[in-house]
Amino acid sequence: MSSAEAVAPVFDIETGLQELVARGYQFVHPADERGEVLAVVGVRVHDDVVDVVRLNAEDDVVATRMPGSEENIFEPERWLWRRRGEGAQVLAEILSLPDAC
Repeated sequence: MSSAEAVAPVFDIETGLQELVARGYQFVHPADERGEVLAVVGVRVHDDVVDVVRLNAEDDVVATRMPGSEENIFEPERWLWRRRGEGAQVLAEILSLPDAC
């Protein structure tokens, strides 16, 4: 068992998304010129940091915590924490982070 699994319970993506909404994440759904959704992106600003979660597919999720001073949250120059991988695991890990860094 990895250290991430020891501190972050694994659950399904739907439960993870519901928890993100409950914690105040706001979601957008960028689409291409045909209107097809490219990703689901959640953003939460709090305590001098910004958390961004981008779901490209169930097995391709990127979560990033960055300083609140970052100008481009979709392509940050600096981050404090970042994970990429299977959706349920990445969501569990970002939800296990403390609010303040």
